Amino acid sequence: MTTELSAEAGEIRLFTDYSAKPQRDIQTGAVRSAVESSITYLFFSSLSFFGQVRPSGKMAGGVHTKARCPQYPNSEVNRLAVPDDRVSWGKEWTEYAPVDYTAPSVKAGPVWADPDIDSPRGTHSMVTRSSREVIEKFKWNSIDGKVNRKSYSATYQVPDGIPRNPFGRTGISGRGLLGKWGPNHAADPIVTRWKRDKKGNKITDPTSKKPILQFVSIKRKDSGAWAIPGGMVDAGEKVSITLKREFGEEALNHLEVPEVERKATEKEIAALFKRGYEVYRGYVDDPRNTDNAWMETIAVNFHDEDGKSVGKIPLAAGDDAADVHWSDISSDLCLYASHSEFIEKTALYRKAHWAAAS
Repeated sequence: MTTELSAEAGEIRLFTDYSAKPQRDIQTGAVRSAVESSITYLFFSSLSFFGQVRPSGKMAGGVHTKARCPQYPNSEVNRLAVPDDRVSWGKEWTEYAPVDYTAPSVKAGPVWADPDIDSPRGTHSMVTRSSREVIEKFKWNSIDGKVNRKSYSATYQVPDGIPRNPFGRTGISGRGLLGKWGPNHAADPIVTRWKRDKKGNKITDPTSKKPILQFVSIKRKDSGAWAIPGGMVDAGEKVSITLKREFGEEALNHLEVPEVERKATEKEIAALFKRGYEVYRGYVDDPRNTDNAWMETIAVNFHDEDGKSVGKIPLAAGDDAADVHWSDISSDLCLYASHSEFIEKTALYRKAHWAAAS
């Protein structure tokens, strides 16, 4: 089956459907049923992605959980508790009154943030006339100037002119720490290499008998959680540029290293990042999510097969990262947001160790 869809710098040329095997939920250990998935080939001007794209309306891990964390990050604001059976907007809940919160840093109006809107609770309150004028300027579910307001996962509803999280209630309205109403797009580069001994031989796990894969992980300054070194896609920026920029800034400290050293490593990164495997594209179960603003990402694996390019470059934490190192990939990982699932998919694709054989 073939189709053509527009992409940022090219086209999605081919869809090949297949049924995914049942997968174990990282957090609960439960086995999820197979879902329809697709192989897509995306051709960009300087970067080719190939890999899996989830169907519209699906989310990594099912019902979001981290997006319902009791206390909103970097604040003293507590969410309204939302039970699992009340997450869906399809479930009637007339008493639902989420806490309204947009961080002061976002309300201050930095260049990366949308204008503020009064009373962003959608069906629960009316917006002011001035806010209505602001709302009418937005182009939801489309490319709005340089801002991509399309969701990778679903066409979201906009009751009372305010975007509504397509994956359900979170117990908090407004934007929280996120700059954009609706989807906030990020890009996560998963850079991997094989773990090797002093002689250069691949090291295998004694239980699964599979080679151990390592990935570059960073420790976030804001939460202290370990994560993939990704970041937000700037307005008008190609995802391919974001992936390289964020990796260089957070894992190699490109913002502070001497220019000669930076240019040398940029050359290695450019070579490795010419072709990658797209692991995931869609909604992210992120603690910063609200009813009206949420995170979405494209996670791409760039693999250094022989460990002689990026795999040999010394890592140095920079920008939003407090620490950085090569981490062994296994089911024992506990990472930020949905990152553990992205890493699991990478290990499965590379036929690397993930969990001990049952």
